[in-house]
Amino acid sequence: MTQDLAVLLVDDEPEILYGEKTVLLSEKIQNIHTAQNGLEVMPLLAQKEIAVVVLDLSMPGISGGELLKEITAEYPEVPVIIMTANNAIETAVDCMRNGAFDYIVKPLDKSKFSSTVRKAFEHFLLHKEVSLLRHQILEGKIQNPAAFSSIITKNNKMLAIFSYAEAIAISPHPVLITGETGVGKELLANAIHTLGGQKGEFVAVNIAGLDDNMFSDTLFGHKKGAFTGAETARDGLVSLAENGSLFLDEIGDMQESSQVKLLRLLQEHTYYPIGSDIPKQSNGRVIVATNHDIKNLMETKKFRKDLFFRLRTHHIHLPPLRERIDDIPLLTNHFMNEAAQTLNIKKPTVPPQLYTLLSSYTFPGNLRELQGMIYDAVARHKTGILSLESFKNIIGDEIIPTTEELQTSSVSKLMNIDLSKPFPTLDEAEDILINEALKIADGNQGIAASMLGITRQALNKRLSRRKQS
Repeated sequence: MTQDLAVLLVDDEPEILYGEKTVLLSEKIQNIHTAQNGLEVMPLLAQKEIAVVVLDLSMPGISGGELLKEITAEYPEVPVIIMTANNAIETAVDCMRNGAFDYIVKPLDKSKFSSTVRKAFEHFLLHKEVSLLRHQILEGKIQNPAAFSSIITKNNKMLAIFSYAEAIAISPHPVLITGETGVGKELLANAIHTLGGQKGEFVAVNIAGLDDNMFSDTLFGHKKGAFTGAETARDGLVSLAENGSLFLDEIGDMQESSQVKLLRLLQEHTYYPIGSDIPKQSNGRVIVATNHDIKNLMETKKFRKDLFFRLRTHHIHLPPLRERIDDIPLLTNHFMNEAAQTLNIKKPTVPPQLYTLLSSYTFPGNLRELQGMIYDAVARHKTGILSLESFKNIIGDEIIPTTEELQTSSVSKLMNIDLSKPFPTLDEAEDILINEALKIADGNQGIAASMLGITRQALNKRLSRRKQS
């Protein structure tokens, strides 16, 4: 991700600027601005979002020392790296006291220079991430709801997760997503990729069941002739995720030797194709997911602690469906529409009992299981109200309310009617039913209409009539 961030190189010597720029380009850092005069610096910072400034300390006109004070005063979030030929301790202390991020002595050490710039990039992104998270906590709003359009929810836990995902999307560090099977881990990973704004692709792979050789070949590729049958060279998925995101699902099933290779990729951003002794660089974002308890795997020596600590920089745990039952009417309606469109049939009318039934089920398969149940029921549907038969086959009869229970519940509980008092009129009963349906559907008139067994237009007419009376 850091390849998109801008760096400003400031030095009055053209050959120094050329050397610094060449080193950064070799590291695939391409958004580079240069200035040979200190007077150009503040206008550039005002016009462009600069993530790092590399500043020569001794320049004619305005000195690097003066510029350092000015930059840190007006742009405290921008790290400044000082370059100088002066190796005096006093000079270094003064620079750091005045807000410099780091201090490098000339002549240019390529390795030291590139690693310092990358650390400065990470510092800039961390500051930006914290600022964004603070802003979103105060505002309590999701800034980019379109990025989460594939995740159907109104649950407060999920909305808080969206807010956090927005804040960390700009970070170059890996993201660990945990949660049971079927909770939507890949959907969230894709949303983080979208929010991060990477130019490259979102590349997903399930690594469960891959032995170490298959893991290496899948991720890192191989050279021609690397093994029997390798008649041509092949790029791995890490290469396909260049400037994008690599999503590794089910990392809890990785062999230990594969864990070592993933750790190297995360720490050094390098990897070796099978059969090659020349390392390749990787700049893709790594997002991983698992339905395993990683801490338990570490205790049983099945997962490396150093890899876990590297992965958990950003950790998101997705709740199971049974902890977000307020989403069930919304999800049911969504999957019902999907199924009807896929099967090219009219959407069935949903019986109110279905929401009660589904809300009392534990859903071990989570959203994926609910989707399958809805699709199966719609496929079996003929006409009229959707049958509960296919749901009974999966969930069982014991928690399905009887007709007598539903009638009692409808009269005395769901409708909140005291039978010791005068019975409500038909108009009053209609109002009660409409209010209850809208409450359960969280104000969604389409869902409420389905629960009431009428069209949305019919519900709208009743609501309009109520306003006029």
